[in-house]
Amino acid sequence: MNKSPFPGMDPYLEGEMWQEFHDRLINQISAQLMPLLRPKYVALLSKYYTVDQSGLDITGTPKKRSIYPDVHITHLKEAAVEYGTMPPPTVELVSPLSEQVPILTVEIRDIAERRLVTVIEVLSPANKRGPGFQEYIQKREALLHTSTHLLEIDLLRAGKRIPLLGGELPPAPYYVFLSRATRRPYTEVWPIQLREPLPAIPVPLLSPDPDVPLALQNAIDACFDLVRYHERLLDYTQLPPPPLSQEDAEWVESVVKSFADE
Repeated sequence: MNKSPFPGMDPYLEGEMWQEFHDRLINQISAQLMPLLRPKYVALLSKYYTVDQSGLDITGTPKKRSIYPDVHITHLKEAAVEYGTMPPPTVELVSPLSEQVPILTVEIRDIAERRLVTVIEVLSPANKRGPGFQEYIQKREALLHTSTHLLEIDLLRAGKRIPLLGGELPPAPYYVFLSRATRRPYTEVWPIQLREPLPAIPVPLLSPDPDVPLALQNAIDACFDLVRYHERLLDYTQLPPPPLSQEDAEWVESVVKSFADE
């Protein structure tokens, strides 16, 4: 089996494998669109950096990085050598430190004039929390004042959603948002349920050229086929964070059990 055991988005990717998956998905999106855009357009990879001051990953646990010591209790014998007669600390904890987080995006440009036609964002945890969220909203608002289309793919259940007016979002764990330059301030919304495959979504170009389709599920399947996250990289022995509803939790457990029995 070369695909995730889940029919759509694998909720277990929302964890330590997210950054790798994010960059892999961006590459797959670019590769899938490239032949559909020729000869007039090109789907280029672009990188920017955002500040993440949370010091925590999407699961809410400290990141395992070499610059951080693990949380541990200080033993009296070990501390006595360093502190002498002074009382040792009871515990050492991790101080959240800001860091520059790289974010890959896809930029569709017309080849003749190098104009930026469409930006495709796959939102990351840093885009959806703390100062990184405000920074992303400012970047997003600036883009909305241009003639560039904006396609946003939110495959994270945790974190804040982009601000929209005119009604509440349909309840769903995942969303796709499309702001066409020709339809602003309106934004098209595709809610995606946990138990359904991801849809094919339109990618707008310059008028009068028609939209080209982006098959999101095919892009995700290609990531699994290449990296095989489901074989040993994802821990299916416990429920993925953030918490699921009881009904969804039972469904996830049944999917994982069927996968393990195969």
